[in-house]
Amino acid sequence: MSNYDVIIAGAGHNGLVAASYLAKAGKKVLVLEAQEVIGGATQSVKAFEDYEARLSRYSYLIALLPDKIIKDLGLNFQNLSREISSFTPYTNQSKEESGLLVSRKWDSRTDDSFYQLTGSRKEAEAWQEFYGEVEKFASRIAPTLLEPLKSSAELNTHISMPQAWDYLIENPIGNVIVEKFKNDLVRGVVLTDALIGTLSSAYGMQANNCFLYHLIGNGTGEWKVPKGGMGAFVSELNRVATSHGVQIECSSKIIDIDTDLNGVQVTDINNRKFTAKYFLSNAAPEFVSNKIENRSSLEGAQIKINMLLKRLPRLKSGIDPKLAFAGTLHLNESFSELERAYDQAVIGNIPDVLPSEMYCHTLTDPSILSPELQREGFQTLTLFGLHTPASAFEENNKASTKLVLEKAISGLNNYLAEPLEEVLAMDKHGKPCIEAKSPLDLEADVFLPRGNIFHKDLTLPFAESDDEVGKWGVETNLPNVFICGASAKRGGGVSGIPGHNAAMAVLYS
Repeated sequence: MSNYDVIIAGAGHNGLVAASYLAKAGKKVLVLEAQEVIGGATQSVKAFEDYEARLSRYSYLIALLPDKIIKDLGLNFQNLSREISSFTPYTNQSKEESGLLVSRKWDSRTDDSFYQLTGSRKEAEAWQEFYGEVEKFASRIAPTLLEPLKSSAELNTHISMPQAWDYLIENPIGNVIVEKFKNDLVRGVVLTDALIGTLSSAYGMQANNCFLYHLIGNGTGEWKVPKGGMGAFVSELNRVATSHGVQIECSSKIIDIDTDLNGVQVTDINNRKFTAKYFLSNAAPEFVSNKIENRSSLEGAQIKINMLLKRLPRLKSGIDPKLAFAGTLHLNESFSELERAYDQAVIGNIPDVLPSEMYCHTLTDPSILSPELQREGFQTLTLFGLHTPASAFEENNKASTKLVLEKAISGLNNYLAEPLEEVLAMDKHGKPCIEAKSPLDLEADVFLPRGNIFHKDLTLPFAESDDEVGKWGVETNLPNVFICGASAKRGGGVSGIPGHNAAMAVLYS
């Protein structure tokens, strides 16, 4: 029987962050990974075997990763900014095709685009005022995510922005969106940040939690492209972890844990037994042991679609595709469309009109393509479909996934000057290079419970009870067992935050 200071379940990015911090502090660390490869949902894969293109198959953008973690661990890793924040195509009252273009930094193009849509400057002014306040709020709350939990009163006082606290924390985000913005399309673009991976109405408090996390990332809320793909981030974490002596064992699914005040004994699928003082779970606890209590959660409600294109398709509006797809391209995501889709999804149905959003990794970072594919003009597209609950796929996952894929392509084609099918790359068998991952696929492939990309419902980033104050939000009902993955408080997304916090809980215990 081998003995360690810390055993970690799961070699996803949070598990590797925790392992790196602990090993740097002199701890003997073992990471047991159930799959044959490391990375979990932060893998890059050659999704289409005939082409040298390594796609971020599951997670695909990074917003929440603090610069502090990159600096602390000495990660040689780059997050790349995008010039364009979003583009939302629409058909105006004159049946003309146009679109709302939002640059990452406000400019004349954005100002003109708002005016063209609304006929005034008021909506643009409301946008700048709202997001200016949110950015200020984010800059104050973000550093606290790497600190012990404060009470809600303490955090409110620390941030010292009572009005923003009220509409971000206390009251449904849908109310403030409707109050501050008058245009249905603009309202929808704002609302999308509250719904990514979350089955919620605009007026459900889960939407607030989701919105908050999507907008406070690293103090800016900017969503960046990982250079080299998500796998490059994982590879760098692996380099740092192993350089400090971390031992990583793949194909080592944990089947049992026993714990007491003295430590933990772990048994893997190969019937190997390991002991340690502490045990950290990067995997969702239900996939590790039923002894770890975990909070209930909504099911996952999104579909991930990956594509390889010979070139980007032209749009009816005439906008340069390199602008339209450079940021997030919103489809069927006005406020009213999102609410209608939710009403259908919450009762287990696939929406008639699928809200979805897309982006092109290769416009910002072509390095995930071989030099030959770069020269030939190939591009990738990622589509993330909202309000597609796991329950809608249970009867026939394959058929339901096919239906959602058809809805997604149809939704995009409504705004294209040429069908997407004409620009999709084809493999040697004549099959288009497109794949779709339903919530049930996400559970089967990378152990996301019911396809929930956050493992569990997101929680607000403060202590919910007096006994949580001063803790790290990673503690469990078992002694010496901590959550270092998305299930932790302040977990979710590609952030490394729960990995850091679990490591601190060990080091300061």
